[in-house]
Amino acid sequence: MLKKESISEALRFCVVGVVATAIHYGIYWWLQHHIEVNIAYTVGYVVSFVANYLLSAHYTFRERTTARNGIGFVGAHVCNYLLQILLLNGFLWLGLSRSLAPLGVYAIAVPVNFLMIRFVFKHFRRS
Repeated sequence: MLKKESISEALRFCVVGVVATAIHYGIYWWLQHHIEVNIAYTVGYVVSFVANYLLSAHYTFRERTTARNGIGFVGAHVCNYLLQILLLNGFLWLGLSRSLAPLGVYAIAVPVNFLMIRFVFKHFRRS
C-alpha cells in the first residue's frame, strides 16, 4: 500500500509533468514545421527541462534546489532524453506522424522519468 505522502507526491508530479510536457510539445510542434524533427524535439526538451527542474524541486518534492540534486536531475534527464529520442525515432520509423509520435514517447518515458527523479530528490535529500 502506498503512503499518503507518496500518493500526494505522485499527483504533484503529474501536475508538473503536464506543464513540462505541454511546454515541450508546444515548442516541438511549432519547430518541427520549420526545422529537423530531432532538433525541434531537443530544443523543446531543453526549454521544458528548466521549468521541470524548478517545479519538481519546489512543488513536487518540496526540496531546495542544490548542486547535488541539480546534478542528479541532469543525470536522470540525460538518460530520459536518450530514451525519448530513441523512442521518437522508433515511432517515426514505424510510421507514426511527426505530430503524434511524441505522445507515444511520453506514455512510456514519463513513468520512467518519475522513478528516476523521485530517486534523485529522495537520495540527495539534505541531512
